[in-house]
Amino acid sequence: MTATTPDPDHQGPGASGTPRAVVVTGAASGIGRAAVELFAERGVGVVAVDQDERGLKELSRLDQVVTLAGDVSVEATNHAAVALAVERFGRLDAVVLNAGIGGTRPFETPGAIEAADRILAVNLRGPILGIRAAAPVLRAGGGGAIVVTASVAGLRADPGNWAYNASKGAVINLVRAAAIDYAVQGIRVNALAPGLTWTRINAGVRQDPLLTAEIERRVPLQRFAEPREQAEAIWFLVSPAASYITGTTLVVDGGLDASLGILPLPGTPR
Repeated sequence: MTATTPDPDHQGPGASGTPRAVVVTGAASGIGRAAVELFAERGVGVVAVDQDERGLKELSRLDQVVTLAGDVSVEATNHAAVALAVERFGRLDAVVLNAGIGGTRPFETPGAIEAADRILAVNLRGPILGIRAAAPVLRAGGGGAIVVTASVAGLRADPGNWAYNASKGAVINLVRAAAIDYAVQGIRVNALAPGLTWTRINAGVRQDPLLTAEIERRVPLQRFAEPREQAEAIWFLVSPAASYITGTTLVVDGGLDASLGILPLPGTPR
């Protein structure tokens, strides 16, 4: 028998080494774009997936990045993303299932159920299909990491946001279940729960300084997050530093979920 030298960057089950190739969905803007840029800067090959072809074109100019236009609620898109990673980079070490949409309508209004169906298709069905597509390839490579973007809206509810809240709450429990099922195969599955972050979904808030100030007043750190801050948390979850973390939800919200929100925060106007 011939001895082999272990690969220090891919240390068997659990993919405890630094990733060399990842898939990122919802990649064209916000947290997804920040994650693509961060991975690429650190020498990781990235398959960037989104329906926004203009945003993907901008990302395609980055070294280490290849793009795929598609709808994550369609099974073929997820399989194509995984296959593209293997084709271009020869491997797949991690998957960031970040694609998500809002657009909840009030319960009793026309079109509410149709809007909810689409939200659930992207926010919940998408990650399910992403896990199904990625798991066989990660398993064949000795393990890996999956991160699904949830939200603090999956931990608490907001008025008028029932479908989005429900989808993100389901994502958090999906991650728990998948982590249990895949742990023995060396695949870690975790969720990121961002708080208020300057992404496209909050573009309207940013145009209203009074509303921005009112919202930020409720956050202990007194500000929105930048997408890069969420991307750094994703990096942690797929990195060797998180090698014993699976089935958990990392809340990155400036302390928002720590507060009941009833009393004024210290140092804020009463």
